[in-house]
Amino acid sequence: MTHYSAYNTPATILLVEDDEVDIEGILRAFRKQNIDHPIKIVRDGVEALNVLRGAEGYSRLRQPYLILLDINMPRMNGIEFLQALRKDTLLESSIVFVLTTSNAMEDKMAAYNEQVAGYLLKNNVGVEFTNLLTMLSAYWRVVEFPPED
Repeated sequence: MTHYSAYNTPATILLVEDDEVDIEGILRAFRKQNIDHPIKIVRDGVEALNVLRGAEGYSRLRQPYLILLDINMPRMNGIEFLQALRKDTLLESSIVFVLTTSNAMEDKMAAYNEQVAGYLLKNNVGVEFTNLLTMLSAYWRVVEFPPED
């Protein structure tokens, strides 16, 4: 199911995840739901910021994009990434959904304090993950993404 924004560009998914098993599971679920948006995979918050900024030799990820973010990662975890993202005037409006195994209340509060669009648990796989993908698919159809800068 391909969605194109008013700018006729498919929304790219930036998957910020360090666990190979989780990456494969997420990609498999996307294929199963016929979600064929471009997906860029990075392993931690540092790499994600570099991709979003076009720094350190990375090509800059252009709008529209949506970020699926894990919390527990090396170098720069998800909360640290969110804090850096929201302080960057060029990236602060990025749409972020947390997709993590952390059910810790402090992680949830820290994420929502950084204006995430949603906080979802990876270990609720199966029907609940399918519901997440259905929700994301609907999100892409109805939400206007920020214009490319």
